[in-house]
Amino acid sequence: MDRTEELAKSPIGPLLLKFYIPAFVGVLANTLYNIVDRIFIGQGVGAEALSGVSAVFPIMLIVMGFGLLIGIGSGVLISISLGRKNKESAEKILGTGFALMLLVSAFITLMGFALKKPILHAFGATGEIFGFANDYLNVILLGTVFQVVGFSLNNIIRSEGNARIAMFSMLLSAGTNVILNPVFIFGLGWGVQGSAWATNISMLLLDVWVIAHFRSKRAVIRLKRTYIRVDFQILKEITAIGLSPFAMQIAGSLVQGILNSRLIRYGGDLAVGGMGIINSIISLVGMTIVAINMASQPVIGFNYGARSFVRVKEVLKTAVAGATIIAIVSSLLIELFSAEIVSLFNTSSPRLAEITVPGLRIFAISLPVVGFQIVTGNYFQSVGKARIAILLTLLRQIIVLLPLLLILPRWFGLNGIWIANPVSDTVSAMIVFVFLVREWRRLNLSL
Repeated sequence: MDRTEELAKSPIGPLLLKFYIPAFVGVLANTLYNIVDRIFIGQGVGAEALSGVSAVFPIMLIVMGFGLLIGIGSGVLISISLGRKNKESAEKILGTGFALMLLVSAFITLMGFALKKPILHAFGATGEIFGFANDYLNVILLGTVFQVVGFSLNNIIRSEGNARIAMFSMLLSAGTNVILNPVFIFGLGWGVQGSAWATNISMLLLDVWVIAHFRSKRAVIRLKRTYIRVDFQILKEITAIGLSPFAMQIAGSLVQGILNSRLIRYGGDLAVGGMGIINSIISLVGMTIVAINMASQPVIGFNYGARSFVRVKEVLKTAVAGATIIAIVSSLLIELFSAEIVSLFNTSSPRLAEITVPGLRIFAISLPVVGFQIVTGNYFQSVGKARIAILLTLLRQIIVLLPLLLILPRWFGLNGIWIANPVSDTVSAMIVFVFLVREWRRLNLSL
């Protein structure tokens, strides 16, 4: 059974599990980039350095956002084209996507160096932590092209149904990062710059691997030189679909910047480091659920393109159930072991732990309602309904959360910042549920 026949006919449960396992390993490896960086920096350089690197996190979200814009936008279009048995169209989409990756990377790098000082100040890098943030960002910006190309092409590998290869890609890159971090930080004494160089080299290795894949016979679609150019019609379609994850990342960056400034005001510089730890843990849970999206996206896109709506419904139902189970279990584990989790990142600053542990526990309260939100947003994205996907994304991160971040700290101080997130998740979940019910009914009418 070839890849396209597998997407069309294999039982949904086993098919999603087959795609989920490599996707989970891949996103786990991906998430380890930030977690490993923060653990080694926190233990090897200090709490202030950890806060400095955490201040750069919103900028890294922007870079990742462009990678998702191109990678997911291209991936969804490729899945739908393969569902329609149009391989040439899929290869043209890949070529345009690759050209965009290079152009966007150059733009981000130039703008990043030109505006880095005001951006770092806006995202909370002030006083003692500015030097650490600046040193880290200088190196990260040099590797922008490696990050955008690597993440984007690896997502497209999943979209063509090669989930296992995508998993090995991230394992190779993340494993290299884990090895190089202690060598550069402790062995060579490069501090936060050493961690950034470890990330860049690891991403360069990922680039070589994924480009080699798309030039090989094992790829379902090939990266052909004749198609590496910007087709403006394809560009428009990639942007329309990829705008939702891009908006999510940009919204996350904006919120993170405002969050950092509020943290400094109500909790001091160490609160930014505490937020960095919380982000690492919550993002680990979130990416575990995103792995379900990665597993389901090619199946949903292919079958939606083939108008096999019974299978689309079954995928959606299975994905929502799986995401909810993961979210509930993760919430319980964090509530029980929050102190032990925080101690992995830093043991030299009791004040950092005192700030972070309560915040982590409050963040974990709303995790059980987050799972189906992530999956529902991915569904609308996978079937090309970009406007709804963007609305659901902005609802949680901007429309609801941002006002809460500005209001609640005035009444509850630092705890108000922690409380804002679960309140936003709960309100957003109720609204997302309405969209999910409406779409389910629409699919029933389409059968």
